[in-house]
Amino acid sequence: MARGSAAPAAEPSSEVVGDPRRWLILGTVCTAYAMVGLDLTVMNVALPSAQRALGFSSADRQWVVTAYALAFGSLLLFCGRLADRIGRKESFLVGVAGFGVASAVGGASTSFAMLVTARACQGVFAALMAPACLALVAASFTDTKERGKAFGIFSSVASGTSALGLIVGGVLTSGLNWRWCLYVNLAFVAVALIGGVRLLDRQPKPDTRMDVPGVVLASAGMFCVVYGFANAASHSWSTLGTWGFIAAGGVLLAAFVTWQTRAPQPLLPLRIVLDRNRGGAYLAVLIQGGGIFGVLLFLVYYMQSILGYSAITSGVSLLPLFAAVTVAAAGGGAKLLPMWGPKPLISGGMLIAAGGMVWLTTIGVHSGYVANLLGPLIVVGFGVGFVYAAALTAATAGVALQDTGIASACANTGQQVGGAVGTALLNSIAATAVAGWLTSHTHRVPTLGEFQLASVHSFTTVFWWSAGLFAAGAVITVLLLRNGPLPEGAGGHGHGAPAAEPEAQSA
Repeated sequence: MARGSAAPAAEPSSEVVGDPRRWLILGTVCTAYAMVGLDLTVMNVALPSAQRALGFSSADRQWVVTAYALAFGSLLLFCGRLADRIGRKESFLVGVAGFGVASAVGGASTSFAMLVTARACQGVFAALMAPACLALVAASFTDTKERGKAFGIFSSVASGTSALGLIVGGVLTSGLNWRWCLYVNLAFVAVALIGGVRLLDRQPKPDTRMDVPGVVLASAGMFCVVYGFANAASHSWSTLGTWGFIAAGGVLLAAFVTWQTRAPQPLLPLRIVLDRNRGGAYLAVLIQGGGIFGVLLFLVYYMQSILGYSAITSGVSLLPLFAAVTVAAAGGGAKLLPMWGPKPLISGGMLIAAGGMVWLTTIGVHSGYVANLLGPLIVVGFGVGFVYAAALTAATAGVALQDTGIASACANTGQQVGGAVGTALLNSIAATAVAGWLTSHTHRVPTLGEFQLASVHSFTTVFWWSAGLFAAGAVITVLLLRNGPLPEGAGGHGHGAPAAEPEAQSA
């Protein structure tokens, strides 16, 4: 671009780029989003203590975790569009405040019903907060390089806090009690509310109506899909609560897509997902969520059940993975994405993650952390970091101002659905692998050593499948994503007039 021709138009943009508040806004948003990821897992370690305190059954225990995931996953699309209608600042503040109230009520629970209701309310407010967070990052950073760096930082928070929840949950439950796994959110809420009130600007409200049939179909469909796969993860694929809900969800979501082609003001304009870069980014986040959520679960199982690590030690042992995610996400987003575009980072990151998963298949009953786990954890972390940095940036690239919330919600939805589907599928694969190994290697009650060998076989089987999933993701994104950097101005339109959809890019 010639300097002379660019100078007059650059003046307003440079004012936005030079606004020192943008990094404070990013810090505020990351503080809020940390709660969303943290609460997906922070209660897992605290469940036995909560069960003893409130006296609920083991069969009911899963609902403390599932209630949050169900409300969160099923309402994301609706809340993403709601954020576009009522404003990103308003959605952010209401979501943060509501999440804080629900956390306080959950921590003070005196019954199982009170705890599950509070967890479901956390999910509702998380669904309102999460799309607003991603949209605020997209709107606050319009310079291509700075925007890549910002999304790198945000993506490291998005991908890392779920596993950090295991550490936080273990520390708080051991040092204080399980209620502090919920009370700890109040510190995040205070910081995020103060920052949100002082830093965020109100946006013009578009004069649009809510697509009520679309909301009903999308929310019901997502609820059924997430519930079905969550049920498969904790029970089996043969129950009506699994395949019946998954089938119903598929039908409802198919009806939703059909309705979106005819709705006067659709909840999810199909031009958003039909753009090749954005569609590829949503698929990448879904595949990544499916691979990494299940893998983290089985790594924790392996460390605790085979290597004898405590909950806190196993959580700390995962820190190198998240350090690698942070480095790759920040570096890839700031340095490589502006030059190369999302395609090499997403597809290459998938291949790197696949290689790390293959390396993890070398573990055994007596493996050492430094010799057998540290290296592959770092490799997987780098791959995940490259994918998230590029995918979250591309997910909102080129959308009009009034669509940033729903575009952000699509990325969040992909991560949640991918996590639910991946965890359920990998759990099923692991259970089948254990049973198959025991059947072929023992003809009596297995000894502890034999059961450990069977468990390790199931873990390595899961890692092979995860490697295949990442490799398939690399092929899909190579075919789907466009070559080259994202177009100038595709980064966001948060402070300007609504941008026209770049229809020419959809081909």
